[in-house]
Amino acid sequence: MKKLLLITTGGTIASVATDKGLAPGLQAKDILEYVKFKKFDFELDTISLFSIDSTDIKPEHWLHIKQTIKENYDNYDGFVITHGTDTLAYTASALGYLIQKSPKPIVITGAQKSISNDITDAKNNLIDALIFASKEKSHGVNIVFNGKVICGNRARKVRTKSFDAFDSINYPLIAIIHDGKVLRYIDDKSESNVEFYDKLDESVYLLKLIPSMRADILENIFEKYDCIIVESYGVGGMPAGISEEFLRLMEQYSTNKIIVMTTQVPQEGSDIGVYQVGMRIRENLDVLESKDMTLESVVCKMMYVMGKHNRDIQKIQDEFYSIINHDISIIE
Repeated sequence: MKKLLLITTGGTIASVATDKGLAPGLQAKDILEYVKFKKFDFELDTISLFSIDSTDIKPEHWLHIKQTIKENYDNYDGFVITHGTDTLAYTASALGYLIQKSPKPIVITGAQKSISNDITDAKNNLIDALIFASKEKSHGVNIVFNGKVICGNRARKVRTKSFDAFDSINYPLIAIIHDGKVLRYIDDKSESNVEFYDKLDESVYLLKLIPSMRADILENIFEKYDCIIVESYGVGGMPAGISEEFLRLMEQYSTNKIIVMTTQVPQEGSDIGVYQVGMRIRENLDVLESKDMTLESVVCKMMYVMGKHNRDIQKIQDEFYSIINHDISIIE
């Protein structure tokens, strides 16, 4: 019989009503009290790791979750993490880099309504996550939500209120779950030994381009951060004044800064060589391009590769384009 560990971290799924609005308040054992389990072929232990709104999640929490799984890895066959939905895709992406090639499943789930509500998606999501984690072929870091199994490094929250809150971006669903049955679309299996990583470099800034943006804000960003991810328009491009200021600052800071170009459009990825505004960047700036990665994965991958390679620019560039947990598929 499989032995699973349920790790709770707070979020809407564990929320209770207060006079100041919903706030996380239920511990792991409280959550399980609301679930009417049928006969499942697994044993279940619990850990209440922390109880916070996912808006307050930071990289230190990702490392805490990773360390908890690492310390318990040999004692369990799978892990289920309950989490708030607002930053769930970031946490899934981060864990996809911190815990690689896991032959055991690490499943993240949550809910749009508290498990204490009469009408809630929490019960189904939790049961589905536990079912998927108990299956022989399940492995790696994935999200289970509203009957979908989504690769952790391909997930994005696309709806703020509906139960169908998450989509898989530029990658097929791993599986769907219906009435306790798992239908797999991607039937692979990790044959490797798990690899745990312990460092994240938080010196990463996300800059979203807007038509009225002033170039003079860049100086302050360059002073404070070592990696700037530019969320550009369409397949990738920068207004002339912005790209000129980037070039000036890159020359000023020599090779100590990393620029990553991504896109504000979720589907189909970037391709900065299509238009003149993108070619200008490619020809004048030494930039990385996110291709078809999710924004959440780009942010977390840069934290991971910078932490791993201690700002060695060449090694960072090489690993950025390596495929980790299906995070990127368009590589030139």
